[in-house]
Amino acid sequence: MQPKLRNSEKHPKQSPIGGETLDRLGAHASRRDGASTGPGDASRSYVVSVVHGSDVFPNAREREILALSRAQGDRVVGHELHRLRSPDPRALFRIGTATALAERAAAKGANVILVDALLTPSQTRNLEDVVQLPVRDREAVILQVFGRQAKSRKARIQVEIAHLQYLRPRIRGIGLQMDQQAGGIIGSRGPGETASELLGRQIDGRLAMLQKAFEHVATNAETQRRQRSNCKRIALVGYTNAGKTTLMNGLTETKLSAADQPFETLDTTSRNLTRHGGDVLLSDTVGFIRDLPERLYASFESTLAEITDSSLLAIVVDMSDREHEQHLVETERVLERLGAEQIPRFYVFTKVDQCNFYPTKWKQRMLSRGAPHMALQSQDSQALRKLRVSLLEEVRRDQPTRTFVIPYGAKEATRIVYAHCRILEVEQQEEGMRFRIQADARWLKSIDAELGTPQ
Repeated sequence: MQPKLRNSEKHPKQSPIGGETLDRLGAHASRRDGASTGPGDASRSYVVSVVHGSDVFPNAREREILALSRAQGDRVVGHELHRLRSPDPRALFRIGTATALAERAAAKGANVILVDALLTPSQTRNLEDVVQLPVRDREAVILQVFGRQAKSRKARIQVEIAHLQYLRPRIRGIGLQMDQQAGGIIGSRGPGETASELLGRQIDGRLAMLQKAFEHVATNAETQRRQRSNCKRIALVGYTNAGKTTLMNGLTETKLSAADQPFETLDTTSRNLTRHGGDVLLSDTVGFIRDLPERLYASFESTLAEITDSSLLAIVVDMSDREHEQHLVETERVLERLGAEQIPRFYVFTKVDQCNFYPTKWKQRMLSRGAPHMALQSQDSQALRKLRVSLLEEVRRDQPTRTFVIPYGAKEATRIVYAHCRILEVEQQEEGMRFRIQADARWLKSIDAELGTPQ
């Protein structure tokens, strides 16, 4: 006899992040689901990649959700690609399809089902009623990955806000189940208040506290951004795991973590691109992904502002990835969503030596839409030096050029030239050093002031 859809309330099975209420909810989920309870344990997930009729990259979607599942710490025991012609508004899948899915998952020993789709709270509960296993949707998986990768206080707060906002409409019925266990739930209820209402009140309270804490962190971040406003900024952007951090390390000679997994970078990191500490900063930004949950745009608004405040976008494309064209389309779509479509661009095509066919100049021009671009082989230090020069030339394209003869004793003027200017020519003369330089107008004015030149 097939199980019927019913309206019983169940707790979504993603482990919430941070906070006493969240820790308690996560512990409750682990006990009820039979999922991992120890730090070394992993959920045994059965992954369902949902493909619609218009999707021309079904295998890409499947590989991506499998990578996300492993990145959140799950052990994938089975997976399948499901073409969905007409979604059931109640549970996405029809009862017969969901029942067969549950049987295949049980045969693999799964204790959680991952569905690569955005489910409503009621769809999640109804699907769980049929399959009799916890169900996580795409948003829950991405939030879990973000939670594992968040390292700074700012990133942790941003992720927890998004996770609580995701959890808030999904708590109906959780309180009743938790209250039936010894110890009940955290806090005490008011007169006539249900356990679910109490949990909702606690989450609302924590959200208010997090929002206040984030305002403080965001204010500090804005202050730091204003302090860097005198610098030209280049943002490395692109699809998640495209190799932006590896490129950042090569261009700036740093050693940032560049593990081969989705969303390794959540916090924007900036380094000087000029040798003398000068006027151009290079920033490594959070990677993009298809169907990024809308609430993450809002939660990471201040982080994504690093992109929209940039002078130049260096769009990184991993050419060895078979879906690089689709990844570029998604990157362009996110940039448009952020309002960054008018910022000048420089396309960086990486790992061209690992492609089945070397990308022709015509294809590079087509992908870059005529914008400046460069192709790089893996571990090519000479090409990295050339790229660095090209990025600096591009970001400084609108800077004026001037010629100064600086007396040998004008130490401050000489310091400004070497620290904040691009030196095009230098010649030793009897009265001093002759420099032909390119720089922002403010630095040219500073040199004029030091030399006493009429302005």
